[in-house]
Amino acid sequence: MTSNDAVPEAVGAPAASGLPPEWVRGDDGLLFRRAARVILLDERDRVLLIRGHDQDQPERSWWFTIGGGIDAGESSAEAALREVREETGVVLHADELVGPVFTRSAIFDFFSQHCRQDEVIYLARIPGSSFVGTDRSGWTALEQDVIDELAWWSLDDLAAVDLEVFPEGLVDLVRGLLPVWDGAIVHLGLARE
Repeated sequence: MTSNDAVPEAVGAPAASGLPPEWVRGDDGLLFRRAARVILLDERDRVLLIRGHDQDQPERSWWFTIGGGIDAGESSAEAALREVREETGVVLHADELVGPVFTRSAIFDFFSQHCRQDEVIYLARIPGSSFVGTDRSGWTALEQDVIDELAWWSLDDLAAVDLEVFPEGLVDLVRGLLPVWDGAIVHLGLARE
């Protein structure tokens, strides 16, 4: 199985939602995109996460893994590497990307729309010192509006956080990857967030 085989291709017409062009209207009527995400861990097993909010619900925010939509003609691994670079400024090489370790689908509301996203989730290790601060120069206009911060989290601290964390159960998912990934790709199912 190649990385591209892990999730279906998008079908349907481009979305007229104000969301980026990788979002299309699927046969089920939901906006749909394929996405690649990366669980970035440092040498102390801390995970680098983004805190963001919905433009239409700024009072609600949540933590989530680095990543985003897969562009046309891009493999999930290529998208994962690009998203890490754009969102964190960290340049990963293909051989530093592990997995995919998980796949999942999620249905959620965003930008006043019902959305479905099929995700391929990778793992990578970077030195904690390689992420020194947020450089927004690689961010899209939408990311500029909805991303609030990036931060390293110990698994114990993340388990106690009051905000939502996606994917759900991330602390246990990461602990299951330690000390090394066993090579099994686990499908996490369909989440309704």
